Amino acid sequence: MKLGVIPENLLERLLLAFNFVPTPIFDTQVALMLARTVMAGTKLGIFEALAAGPLTAAELAAQCQTNPPATIKLLNALVGARYLRTDDERYTLTRVARKWLLKDSPKSIYDKMLFHFTEWEWIEHYEEYVRMGKPLSIHETLSDEEWGVYQRGMRTVVGFQAREVVWRTPMPKNPRAMLDIGGSHGYFSVAFCRRYPGLRAVVLDLPEAVKHAAPILAKEGMGDRVVHRVGNVLTDDLGIDAWDLVFISQFVHHFDDATNRDLVQRAARALRPGGFLAIQDMLRPSSGKEAVLVLLSDLYFANASQSGSCSLKEIADWQRAAGLVPLKPVRFLSLPGAGQQAAMKPYKDGALHKSDRAKDRSAELKKVEQE
Repeated sequence: MKLGVIPENLLERLLLAFNFVPTPIFDTQVALMLARTVMAGTKLGIFEALAAGPLTAAELAAQCQTNPPATIKLLNALVGARYLRTDDERYTLTRVARKWLLKDSPKSIYDKMLFHFTEWEWIEHYEEYVRMGKPLSIHETLSDEEWGVYQRGMRTVVGFQAREVVWRTPMPKNPRAMLDIGGSHGYFSVAFCRRYPGLRAVVLDLPEAVKHAAPILAKEGMGDRVVHRVGNVLTDDLGIDAWDLVFISQFVHHFDDATNRDLVQRAARALRPGGFLAIQDMLRPSSGKEAVLVLLSDLYFANASQSGSCSLKEIADWQRAAGLVPLKPVRFLSLPGAGQQAAMKPYKDGALHKSDRAKDRSAELKKVEQE
């Protein structure tokens, strides 16, 4: 996925081609203004107020308890950004805003928009991080309120990824037990358990995460099939031959190589023979020619935690060192820049028995792409 200045006609394409357009202004000031405008519209309740139908600026200001003249400025900016439309002095939602920014939309990323205000503060730390090399270690500094927004925001992001992830993650035949490491809201586990009727999942996460993630999980109505376990995966016993799938999503970018190697070693011991360890994350670029989203994510994670993104090769190396057999990696269609490296635990005789599930992966991928 490409980000940047997009020409709308032949003249603009020529101006860009000959470097007559000051693209840094668009990449900075315009991007800043656009981001904060959408964030403000979400936080102030503009989109929610329009959920039921068109309203005038005065009606919106009264409902959102905002200043009328200033509200007009925001509304018009959202029209320019194509999140709203206006007709006869009444404003209405565009399809993009209705699908993604309303609280009750099945595809809502409303809470992620609110979490952007916290992330905005993190990004202000970039210069200090680059000068000193000291990351924020966000999980040690989040307030109780921020933990809540964090969990809700992460849940909204996986809503449009879960189906593809479930279909493309290898699983033994008739799986019974899954460990979801750092899975907080538990929605990936929920999706796996809905796919596999005999499966139960344990979501292991920090107490601060579980406190705010438990109500989110409860809304899924999974009962005791998906449960939380409070703990610290870096020190807790994960068991031996206990799980058919150990699933780690958007987690390893928080830790350095040695920590991740140790985690993978313990996860491998915890797998049953024939089970799978699936690690997915935003991927570290192999060169400076990678998509801008991948490169920006690497800096973002490094600033926020300890390490930054990792590569598929690094993950596969951790898995081999733990005695696992890496499978062909997957790059997700639903989240550009993200991928999964899964590995299988051999049976005790060293044999690799491919399950029916593993054989059908190519057919399942075609089905996902078609839908």
